[in-house]
Amino acid sequence: MELRFVSQFVFSILVITLLFSLNLTNAIDHNESSVVDGEEKLQMQSLKNSSMAESLSDALNEHAVDNPEELASMVDTTIRNHTERRSLSFFSCGTGNPMDDCWRCDRRWSFRRKRLADCAIGFGRNAIGGRDGKYYVVSDPKDDDPVNPRPGTLRHAVIQDRPLWIVFKRDMVITLKQELIMNSFKTIDGRGANVHIAFGACITIQFITNVIIHGVHIHDCKPTGNAMVRSSPSHFGWRTMADGDGISIFGSSHIWIDHNSLSNCADGLVDAIMGSTAITISNNYFTHHNEVILLGHSDSYVRDKQMQVTIAYNHFGEGLIQRMPRCRHGYFHVVNNDYTHWEMYAIGGSAEPTINSQGNRYLAPQNPFAKEVTKRVDTGSGIWKGWNWRSEGDLLLNGAFFIPSGAEAGASYARASSLGAKSSSLVGSLTSSAGVISCRRGGVC
Repeated sequence: MELRFVSQFVFSILVITLLFSLNLTNAIDHNESSVVDGEEKLQMQSLKNSSMAESLSDALNEHAVDNPEELASMVDTTIRNHTERRSLSFFSCGTGNPMDDCWRCDRRWSFRRKRLADCAIGFGRNAIGGRDGKYYVVSDPKDDDPVNPRPGTLRHAVIQDRPLWIVFKRDMVITLKQELIMNSFKTIDGRGANVHIAFGACITIQFITNVIIHGVHIHDCKPTGNAMVRSSPSHFGWRTMADGDGISIFGSSHIWIDHNSLSNCADGLVDAIMGSTAITISNNYFTHHNEVILLGHSDSYVRDKQMQVTIAYNHFGEGLIQRMPRCRHGYFHVVNNDYTHWEMYAIGGSAEPTINSQGNRYLAPQNPFAKEVTKRVDTGSGIWKGWNWRSEGDLLLNGAFFIPSGAEAGASYARASSLGAKSSSLVGSLTSSAGVISCRRGGVC
């Protein structure tokens, strides 16, 4: 065992020496086409015809990667893992937010973007997005043809039938003509650029799995439809009218919506319906909207009984009215969020959902008739008294009150528990970076 470790270590040192001798880390050519396999692919571009690069490639095993920075990191990680076990908090800056502490303090985050996929918690914790695929750099903000999207556009990236980690070459505003219909195993990663999806159609996640949407401004989404739209390289079809949701999740699973800023859409900011489950909505900043989050299609659609959604570390800010969230049938963990504004209510539901509210901060509005956090929608008290809704460790301010119901404990709450709640006194720091973070290459986010 010791001999094998020594040989692995020696091989690792040789690999690193070769990498530095080839000056791989400075091989990015910013004049290359943006329709490439990512920043790491760009670093390899100038060495494709080099015999030394070919010799290096032959020396590596079948798990070798395109990116020299990533390779050096892998070697370093292999050596370190002989002496200590990997932890999600390895790069922790001590914010207490376990998702952020997992990745934000790494100055080389832009070379290790895919580590984000290890940082989800809650019911959507297994969403890997495009972790196992190549990088795709979006360079063109246009959306001229929803049936035949141009390479380099966001639409061309999301419809591909292979895993992709999608990043952006520069700041851009993307105005979509029709719904952006995503394919499975995709990450939209806006870090390092100021990316807005706005003033047109927005994002549809329909009958797919494993999607991460991170670091994007989504606002002013409008109804669109009655048009042909492509959903994969081999299929396009007729789309009826869309409601104008910011993010619409329809019959999909393993979804993580993290660190986005959402506001002012025609319908909901985030809707998850029609049997969707295994979802985490975290670290987002919601503002200026009426019906914020809908979870569950209708009272009669019983397939939504399987739904499990985590709402964590979000800031529900100015200009919000209701549905933060509005739930049906399933199991919903609302944990360590900051509610600073609502006009009607914060959390509502119908059709016997289980709602587990833990460690949130609820600041009621000045309106004396809108102090209640909860609302049972169109249901008499003789029915909803049996629903399992509880408030545990919540901070209720300015006269806010939460009306619990149902059992104090039991299997229902176990199915609506997805992570350990922190004290409500920490909510301010846990949510202080909610929304899109300004990340620039070469520094912490």
